[in-house]
Amino acid sequence: MTARYDEIGYWSELKLEIVRKYAGAYSRILSKQKALYHVYIDGFSGAGTHISRSTGEEVRGSPQIALDLDPPFREYFLVDLDGKKVELLRSLVGDRPDVHVYEGDCNRILIEEVFPNVHYRDYRRGLCLLDPYGLHLNWGVIETAGKLGTIDLFLNFPIMDMNRNALWGADKRDQVSEIHLERMTAYWGDTSWQGAAYKPSSQLNLFEAQELEKQGNETIAEAFRQRLKQVAGFANVPAPLPIERDLDN
Repeated sequence: MTARYDEIGYWSELKLEIVRKYAGAYSRILSKQKALYHVYIDGFSGAGTHISRSTGEEVRGSPQIALDLDPPFREYFLVDLDGKKVELLRSLVGDRPDVHVYEGDCNRILIEEVFPNVHYRDYRRGLCLLDPYGLHLNWGVIETAGKLGTIDLFLNFPIMDMNRNALWGADKRDQVSEIHLERMTAYWGDTSWQGAAYKPSSQLNLFEAQELEKQGNETIAEAFRQRLKQVAGFANVPAPLPIERDLDN
């Protein structure tokens, strides 16, 4: 079985740099808390390494960034659905006993096998990165992390995939594929995304009836941010940081 590393552009490299700085600070701070056992979780790990589209050189992916940190996390849980990427990831990890690599759907593996290792009663904390390419994450994972109260979450809100496949203009809503509607609902957790994405227009049509108007990205993202606080139970949810998606990624 052969595999190749993904090519990434500027925005993905910038995102990885943010992860490096945050994860490094997180591990330094929690390493000083001797009573706490802190772990790193990556639900969409990939192969652990990428290729820079601009330079052609290897770029450390989020798993490799986390594994190279000093001081290190106490344990690492790395998940990916792609068997070829998992093979590359395992070759990167080697025989480190503190690293656990899983092949499969993180929507099941995180809830059933990983998150049970990060309970408050065991004095554990976890930094969890969930960075899917699109709408490949279920709300149940997010809510479970929030209800645990021990997970600090880095979450990709895939607005590009949403706009491209589910959040069409109000006049084209009935043309959206049922599959993409279901994907949107699975990520959001219920159908309340429809009320966040489409609101009555201030103008009336020829029949003096109010029509729906699609909301902007900021409004939709803010509605999801409130959902993270009010439904999932995360105590602090900062405003999202806009990161453009590399067009070929």
